[in-house]
Amino acid sequence: MSSIFDVLASSWPFLVLLGVLVFVHELGHFVVARWNGVRCLTFSLGFGPKLLQTKRGDTVYCVSLIPLGGYVKMAGEAPDDQSEGKDDEFMAKTKWQRFQILIAGPAMNLILAVVVMTAVLYQGARVPVYLQAPPVVGSVDEDTPAAAVGIQPGDRIVSVAGRDVNTWDELTFAVGSRADRQIDVVFRRGSEVRTVQVTPASMTDYNVGDLGVRPDTSPQIIAYSASSAARDAGLLLNDIIEAVEGEEITQETLITKIQGSANLPLTFRIRRDGRIQEIVVTPRLVGDVGLIGVSLSPFEQEIIEPGPFEAFVMSLEQNYEWSGMIFQTLGGLFTRDTPVSQLVGPVGIAQLSDTAADTSWAVFFGLMAMISLNLGILNLLPIPILDGGHIFIMAMEGVARRDFSVQLKERMLLVGFAVLMSLMVTVIYNDFTRVEWIERLMFWR
Repeated sequence: MSSIFDVLASSWPFLVLLGVLVFVHELGHFVVARWNGVRCLTFSLGFGPKLLQTKRGDTVYCVSLIPLGGYVKMAGEAPDDQSEGKDDEFMAKTKWQRFQILIAGPAMNLILAVVVMTAVLYQGARVPVYLQAPPVVGSVDEDTPAAAVGIQPGDRIVSVAGRDVNTWDELTFAVGSRADRQIDVVFRRGSEVRTVQVTPASMTDYNVGDLGVRPDTSPQIIAYSASSAARDAGLLLNDIIEAVEGEEITQETLITKIQGSANLPLTFRIRRDGRIQEIVVTPRLVGDVGLIGVSLSPFEQEIIEPGPFEAFVMSLEQNYEWSGMIFQTLGGLFTRDTPVSQLVGPVGIAQLSDTAADTSWAVFFGLMAMISLNLGILNLLPIPILDGGHIFIMAMEGVARRDFSVQLKERMLLVGFAVLMSLMVTVIYNDFTRVEWIERLMFWR
C-alpha cells in the first residue's frame, strides 16, 4: 500500500523539477544579496534538519530533509534578529537594495520559465491546429451537459459565464475551471443567438469541467512502418484523412472501418498541402483484423520549427498567455469562480511530473516552465512572509516615511503565515482525495 510519502520519495522527476526551481529561486536572492554586500549565513535546498552541508566563507551550503522549498538566511534579515551594527546586514542596506534582493528570486523563476520554454519550442513541436480555431461544435458526446441543453454540431459557442471565447483553447480554459457549477453558455446557430444554463461535468481527479463538445477534426498520419499498406498505396506523413468510402470519419470510426476491411480496397479522401486527393488503400490481414500500418493523431497538427529568435518570441507569448490564466485563476478564488478542489499540492505535482516525464522530455520541461512561472508570480503576491509581502511592507513604510516597529512586522508576518498554512492545508487535503485508498477513508465525501 503506497503512501503520500512513498509517492514523493519515488518521484525522481518531481525531485528534479522542484530542485531546479528552488535552486534557481534561491540563487537569485543569494547572488543579488552578495552583489549588494549582504552577508549570507545559509543557502539551503529544503527545510528542517540538514542532511549534507559544507561551509565556504561565511555561508553554510546545505541540503535539508524536507524537499519542499529552500531558503537563503541573510545576516540581520528577520525583524527580531539581533543587529550587530555591521554594514553587511540586510537591514543596513537601502530600501532599493533590499527590493533588488527580494525581487531577484521571483524574477529568476520568471526568467527560467521563458528560457526553458524557448529551449522546448526551439526543438520543434506538433501543435493541434484546432486550438486556435473558433469554437464551432463538431460533435456532441452522448449523455453530457451539452447534449442535455440541446447544443448541436455546427453551433458556434460565443461566451462562457459572461466571458467571450474566441478559440477552442479559450473555451477549454473557461469551462475547465467551472466544474459542477451552473453557468451561462451563449452560442450562435445560424443567425440566432441562444443562451442556456449548463453545469459542466467534473472530469479527472483534478475536477476539470467539461461540456461534452468536440471540434470537427480529421485524423492525421504521424508515423507509419517501413513496409505497410498505407505507404505502398501512396499515403504520406502528415496526410489528413477526411473520409473513407465517401463517409466523413473520426479516428475511432476510421480504425473500426480499417480493422473490419481486411483485404478489401478502401477509397480514402485525404488532404495534402491544401489539396484534396483520393487514394485506394487495401488493409492487410494481421491476426484477426485489418491494418494499414500507420500511427494516427485524432486531429490535425501543425509542425513548428522556429529559429532561436522566433522560439524566444513564442516563449514570451506562451508565458504571457499562461500568466493571464494564472491571474484569472487567482481572481477566481476570491470570486468563487475557481473551485479550491482544483488546487494542486506536492503529491499532485509529483504525479504530474511523473506523467510528463513518461510522455517526453519536452512535456516535462514544458511543465517545469509552467510551474516556474506559477512560483514566480505567486511569490510576488503581497502576502506577508512571501517575497511580494516583504516588498509590500517596504512600500508601505515608504509611503508612511517611517519604518514599522518589530512588533507590527511580526504580526503582519504571522497573518501571512496563517494564510499560507491555510492554503497548504487545502492543497494537501486535495492531494489526499486523489490517493485512492485515502479517499475511501473519507466517509464524509
